[in-house]
Amino acid sequence: MSIARPDHRSPGPAGVTSPLDAQRRRVRVSGIVQGVGFRPFVYTLAGELGLAGFVGNDESGVLIEAEGPPIALDALLVALRERPPPLAVVTGVSATGIAVRGDTTFAIAASASTGRRATLISPDTATCADCLAELRDPADRRYRHPFVNCTNCGPRFTIVTGVPYDRAVTTMAGFPMCAACAAEYHDPADRRFHAQPVCCPECGPTLRFTPAGRDIRTAAGREVGTAAGREIDTDGGDPITMAAQALRAGAVLAIKGLGGYHLAALAADETAVAALRARKHREDKPFAVLVPDAAAVRALCELGPVEEVELTSRRAPIVLLRRRTGTGMAPSVAPGNAHLGMLLPYTPVHHLLLDDLRQPIVLTSGNVSDEPIAHLDDDASTRLAGIADAFLTHDRPIRTRADDSVLRVVRGQTYPIRRSRGYAPEPLSLPIAAPRPVLGCGAELKNTFCLLRGAEAFCSHHVGDLENAETLRAYTDGIAHLGRLLDVAPAVLAHDLHPEYLSTKYALEREAGDGGDGGDGGDGGDGGDGGDGGDGGDGTELIGVQHHHAHLAACLAEHGETGPAIGIACDGLGYGSDGVLWGGEIMEVSLTGFRRRAHLEPIALPGGATAIRQPWRTAASWLATAGIDAGGLDVARRNRAQWSAVVRLLGSDVECPVTTSAGRLFDAVAALVGVRDRVNYEGQAAIELEQAADAGVRDGYLASRDGGLIRAADLVRGVVGDLRSGVDVGVISARFHNGLADALVAAAADAAAEAGLDVVALSGGVFQNLLLLERVATGCERAGLRVLTHSRVPCNDGGVSLGQVAVAAALLQERADQR
Repeated sequence: MSIARPDHRSPGPAGVTSPLDAQRRRVRVSGIVQGVGFRPFVYTLAGELGLAGFVGNDESGVLIEAEGPPIALDALLVALRERPPPLAVVTGVSATGIAVRGDTTFAIAASASTGRRATLISPDTATCADCLAELRDPADRRYRHPFVNCTNCGPRFTIVTGVPYDRAVTTMAGFPMCAACAAEYHDPADRRFHAQPVCCPECGPTLRFTPAGRDIRTAAGREVGTAAGREIDTDGGDPITMAAQALRAGAVLAIKGLGGYHLAALAADETAVAALRARKHREDKPFAVLVPDAAAVRALCELGPVEEVELTSRRAPIVLLRRRTGTGMAPSVAPGNAHLGMLLPYTPVHHLLLDDLRQPIVLTSGNVSDEPIAHLDDDASTRLAGIADAFLTHDRPIRTRADDSVLRVVRGQTYPIRRSRGYAPEPLSLPIAAPRPVLGCGAELKNTFCLLRGAEAFCSHHVGDLENAETLRAYTDGIAHLGRLLDVAPAVLAHDLHPEYLSTKYALEREAGDGGDGGDGGDGGDGGDGGDGGDGGDGTELIGVQHHHAHLAACLAEHGETGPAIGIACDGLGYGSDGVLWGGEIMEVSLTGFRRRAHLEPIALPGGATAIRQPWRTAASWLATAGIDAGGLDVARRNRAQWSAVVRLLGSDVECPVTTSAGRLFDAVAALVGVRDRVNYEGQAAIELEQAADAGVRDGYLASRDGGLIRAADLVRGVVGDLRSGVDVGVISARFHNGLADALVAAAADAAAEAGLDVVALSGGVFQNLLLLERVATGCERAGLRVLTHSRVPCNDGGVSLGQVAVAAALLQERADQR
């Protein structure tokens, strides 16, 4: 690191009168400490404390050499740990004494290269208050500049191409700074000091509005653009003005954001929202709604204090809130859903657009259903041309796609549904450090991957469902890119046991490609994972992790715990170590292994994956398991054309995999009570069954137990009995939820007593059902158990990759300890 020609100097240490009075310390600060104003923070702090020396960046983070009175040096270390800049995440501060040099000034040194990259990249951050003030100030040179940003906000992860984090290794490299921006960039007293995306109208980037070929008219009827691909003459307006006019006229607009393209329409315009839904092939899944501020959110939804904190945070996630009635939202925004996903503007473009529109807009991922979000301009132009009427885009490239993050607030804390923009790739600290780098390959649906370096777990942005070639390419590119940024070459690949998951196949193919097939780890049996699959030729190792073990390990790990604990894992489907598709499990679990204590009784899944899309098939299976004649039930009447064939299928071994899934039990009950026979997105039937429940009902159906078998057929008998007696669907739904919760709590409490444990972890996608979550958590607490729920990664499959690396780290450490 060169300090011969420092960028800037501060006055010498006023409190040092002699070299004999001084000490010198070399300080290493690790974490997210680059691109967040850390060097000017240290520079200013050193001046206040009367310290000499320097501060600089390298691939490992921030390096400081400070010289002065010991009391001032101690104060520096305390400030580094306890009051870093707003966007900094300090994971370590270490100091060693070195020889005094007699420096009289404090310098900011240029970035240097030490070879190994260990620095961290900040997530993308919502526009800060200072930048917003400039955006709206006609006297400011950045007035209405759609890319205003500073050290405290703006794009980070999505524009980074390499480290250490400097402009040359971001997608801003192609935009040379003008003289005014360069002056701010080099001034440590300016909040744009070394803000790599710094820019202004003089130096770019540039926003543009382009029609996609359909007629777009203003509210007054004047045609503003029809030619595909032709930029618009704004007649003195600007792209934001033209985009607002297009939205008012009923257009579907594609907007290039931080981590990809969005599709937008006026939220009150049913014709526009229905058109967006039809073109995107997204029949029922709710859209998010973008509004200008918290007051606008309150007009549409119930907003609690913790929800408001999350909504207005620098991470700017979508927050799911209970909607108010009579708000004027188009029915197609969130059909049949009692909640809305609310979002506040987090880029200058969003702020400018809503400033002009002054009304809510739908904002949804720029893709066709099941595809990854479009983030490259050429790809977006092709893939979204059949959906969008116009494009509001710009010429700053996006390196890494990142969908909006989604969360709820549960029991007073955040409850992630999708962890992506604003959070990734910020690391999570594990309670066990891995002796070798690990890649957690994740699951098939809602995929994320996770890189583990020591005890730092870097969960990726949301990749999506690995069901097509485009998503798989995004997955493999994301792994390679994050690995380069972190300088992590995984030596261990932790993967799901399901042989058909593309993430599992990726691990197997990568291990084979690294040096030959290391062999199959085999069946871990009822009490463990599939084990490791041996080493490839260059030492790459496979570790198979059972799906629900990974779920529960993720919950333990994010709480800094290793187990043992009791775990309740409820989801759609996960490959069990006995070859059965699990999904309603009570386990005794630690990071190194598990023992299956109880589970829902198994049923046949007629048609396999078809039954997931058609819950009435699962209803037929549960009726058969419960010994109930379907005669007179509406579900059989509604599906009479195929009912007999499906019942015959249940008696065969053809296309009828066995499952203990809680998710499929919810599907069956939803079909039985007439909520939904067919779904258009994952979990739809269960979501609608939850929303139908009468929250005031406290009694529930009783489910017996036969050893470790939870007789969920008893719940189905209760449902059918009430249904035939004419009981309201809301009451039936509530009694089912309460009965299942009681059965899970009783099984978990008995397992805890037998094992001498007092902790229970709740995980799996079914626990996105807040009614079930609340009933189970409350019941476990009443039974004297300490309850762990997710607050940092999703309970759904988006959290599986974290669990995989936690299990792998624990197994590797256990093996090392035994040597």
